[in-house]
Amino acid sequence: MAEFFIETALLTHGLVSMGEDEILALWPWQDKKLVWLEEGKICHGTMEEYFPLRRRAKEIKRIDREILAKAIEQKVSGCLTASGTMAVAEMLGVPVAVTAGMGGISSYIHGETLCADLPALVESNTILISTSPKDVVDIQSSIEWLLEHQVKILGVRHDYCSGFMFAGKKIPLSGILKKEVVVKPHTLILQDIKEEERIEDRAILQQALEAGLKAQERREYFHPAANEVIDRMSDGVAGRLQLKSLIENGKLAGEIRVEV
Repeated sequence: MAEFFIETALLTHGLVSMGEDEILALWPWQDKKLVWLEEGKICHGTMEEYFPLRRRAKEIKRIDREILAKAIEQKVSGCLTASGTMAVAEMLGVPVAVTAGMGGISSYIHGETLCADLPALVESNTILISTSPKDVVDIQSSIEWLLEHQVKILGVRHDYCSGFMFAGKKIPLSGILKKEVVVKPHTLILQDIKEEERIEDRAILQQALEAGLKAQERREYFHPAANEVIDRMSDGVAGRLQLKSLIENGKLAGEIRVEV
C-alpha cells in the first residue's frame, strides 16, 4: 500500500479549539506521517515530535511549494501546506500527500489568484488526497482549472464536489475512485465530508470571509483567521470535522495502490 505524508498547516493554524490530548486521542498513527520545517531542515516525524512546532503557531510560517526552496535556504521554521507537502514528498520519494481543505482560485485571497496547490498537481508526480477546495475559494473555477490542465479528479463517494464544510453547488469531477485501479500521478482524490455532517449556517462562512480579509489588511494570513471564526461560531465543530476528515484521508492514502 502507498506511503504518504500528511500536511501540517491545518494542525498548526486550523484546530484552534483542540488541545494536544484531544488530537492525540484521535490520531491513529504512531509512525512518522507528518512533515514540517525546523530552521530550514525538513522534519519527518510523529505527532508528539511535531507538537513543539504547534506550540509556536503564532510565529510559524506557512510554507507552500513556491517558497519551499527559499524557506530552506533562509533556515525558516514552518508548517507545510498541501503543495509544500507534495514538494517534500516528491523530494523524498513518497508518492502521496494528504490534506483536508486545499487551496484554489480566489480573486480576494492574497497569493491565491492561483493557489500553489493547483499547479503542483500539474507539475508534480505526487498524488494528492483532499476533502475539497476550501469553501472560501471559488471551488468551481478551481476544479475546472485542474480538469483543463489534464489533472484527473476522482471522488470517493460521488462523481461531484459539493463543498468542504458547507454544502454548495455540485461540480462534476472526472469520475469515482475504484479501489482496484492503480492511481497515477497528476491525480487529485476528493473524499468529501458527508453533507449531513456539514455546517448548515452559511452566515458563518460570510463572517469567516470578512475575518480573513481583515487579517490580510493586518498583513496576517487569511486562512487561519477565517478558520478560527468558523471554529468558534460552530462551537468547535469545524475543527473536529476537519481533523476527522484529515484522518480519513490519511487512512485512504494507506489503502490505495499507486503507480511507481
